[in-house]
Amino acid sequence: MAKRTDLFEADPDDTREAIMKATYEALSKHGYADLTIQRIGDEFDKSKSLLYHHYDSKDALLVDFLGFMLERTEGAIPLEEADAVDERLRIGLDHVFTEIIGGNREEFNRAITELRAQSAHDDSFCEQFTKNDRYFKQRVQGILEAGIEQGVFREVDTEQVAAMIVTIIQGATFQSTTSTEPDLEAVRAELDAYFQARLLAEE
Repeated sequence: MAKRTDLFEADPDDTREAIMKATYEALSKHGYADLTIQRIGDEFDKSKSLLYHHYDSKDALLVDFLGFMLERTEGAIPLEEADAVDERLRIGLDHVFTEIIGGNREEFNRAITELRAQSAHDDSFCEQFTKNDRYFKQRVQGILEAGIEQGVFREVDTEQVAAMIVTIIQGATFQSTTSTEPDLEAVRAELDAYFQARLLAEE
């Protein structure tokens, strides 16, 4: 089960955060298909009537939940631990592959995969996932542009490379939740090989 302390206070005072924490707990336990407002309420310490006051359906709550998770994870990847731009990118990828995909968030990652599948026929989910994807692409693109400016990276199409990296991460996440043999180490190693051969500037 995922580490709740990474994302939430143990006992949040803010009503929205408390609802999001309860949603996280219920989604991790039950997945999308078996999730109900009642099951979210079972994880909610405050009055269950607050759930119905703020949200008129499970899906409306989940769309807000996806937006909340984007807000919460914006600063969670420790890119600032390194001064060198190339190290920032490696730190970010290490965090994604070891803590998010390869860590102890299996139940939650499976639930998110279920939610993304709803985007195929639900415009609200599609819009929110598009927003989340855009944010991560822009963050990777910003690192690439800084690296080019500093002479650390070669001149590449930063938008294109960022799109590729995010798509690979999404594919690795999908495989880790839908396959018994996800080979995350191979994917990570090939990304490193790509950076060395295609991205890093010659010394």
